[in-house]
Amino acid sequence: MMSMPLEKSPLHAPAGRIAELADQCVQCGLCLPVCPTYALDRNEAESPRGRIAIASALARGLAEPDAGLREHLDHCLGCLNCEKVCPANVQYGELLIETRALLGPAPRRPRLLLGLAKRPALLRALRRLGGWLALPRWKNRLARRLPQHSPWRTALLDLPTGTPVAPVRASGNKSEQPRLALFPGCVASIDDAEAQQAAVTLLQAAGFHVSVLPAFCCGAMDLHGGAAATAEQAAQQVRRAWAASGASQLLSVTPGCLGTLRRALPGVSVFDPVELLAARAGSLRFRPLAQRVALHLPCTQINVARTDAALLQLLRRVPELEVLPLPRPPYCCGAAGSHLLEFPARAGQLRDATLRQAATLEPQQLLSSNIGCRLHLAAGIDQQGLHWPSQHPLALLARQLEPSP
Repeated sequence: MMSMPLEKSPLHAPAGRIAELADQCVQCGLCLPVCPTYALDRNEAESPRGRIAIASALARGLAEPDAGLREHLDHCLGCLNCEKVCPANVQYGELLIETRALLGPAPRRPRLLLGLAKRPALLRALRRLGGWLALPRWKNRLARRLPQHSPWRTALLDLPTGTPVAPVRASGNKSEQPRLALFPGCVASIDDAEAQQAAVTLLQAAGFHVSVLPAFCCGAMDLHGGAAATAEQAAQQVRRAWAASGASQLLSVTPGCLGTLRRALPGVSVFDPVELLAARAGSLRFRPLAQRVALHLPCTQINVARTDAALLQLLRRVPELEVLPLPRPPYCCGAAGSHLLEFPARAGQLRDATLRQAATLEPQQLLSSNIGCRLHLAAGIDQQGLHWPSQHPLALLARQLEPSP
């Protein structure tokens, strides 16, 4: 194995929290069949069981933190399929976060690109400039001039072709129901603004009062990338914005943000709006839509938000709409936060497997509720010439919503 010093060596660190979490693993191997990276490589080090052993050895100083071991940890998608099947209830997600924080950010992490993604005001301005320059029309040609493994190449290929819509706004509905605050996020505040506005529309139709927090990054990409100090700064910003909101429940239409928001706000109810809408489904009426749609359920929707059943319940209330969830496996599309930028070839393999499963359903469009997944899948759809529109499920529901009498 190559030896490469990391930004923060754990060789003298006590076993501590990481070792405690690792010791919960009974090495049964039930996680292997549901692990996307193990399916790619058939390598024990690319499985949850293998990564737990690596984390334990690093924390106890029994292994040298070289580039080879680091790469196995960085390949992990954090999908948490392993947690769902673990008979010992190992907190794998927490172990992964703690281990990456101990090691520090990976040397290959695209800091400049991620820094841009976390600044929605600047990103929106650049997207507007790109529209004026007709960037969506020639972005593919420009991307192909960049190196195959360049994160900038991936970012260009994943760039949406449409013009960003206006940021989400809430009206002055004065319902007596508990007040909800919607967290827009960073990239999602631009590329999922339509879905966020749809969530507000649907929630207000169901009798809820919704306010909107300022747009900024929740810190998910830093938290999962080992940048613990920067992630904590984002968490503090979340806490300040939440305290100023006066709301009693926090919402995000992006399942990928939910776990980080819950971590920043322990004791606060943080929901996917789908959960609240499903509970009030009887108060919503939808126009018919004679269409077959493939529903991609992001890992975070299944394993963190756990609203996959509620989403299906809502979509199936649209008359004539045929909703077909993608078969599993595959278990992850490969987007996984910044993973698609750091490991584009691996992310592409997982995405292609997902799209092959979608193709068996012969859909007229693809639905996915996580913005990173949807942009990643849309780029693959474009490259393969499939011509499926893609959107957030809440955007479809809002379009089909019958106005109140």
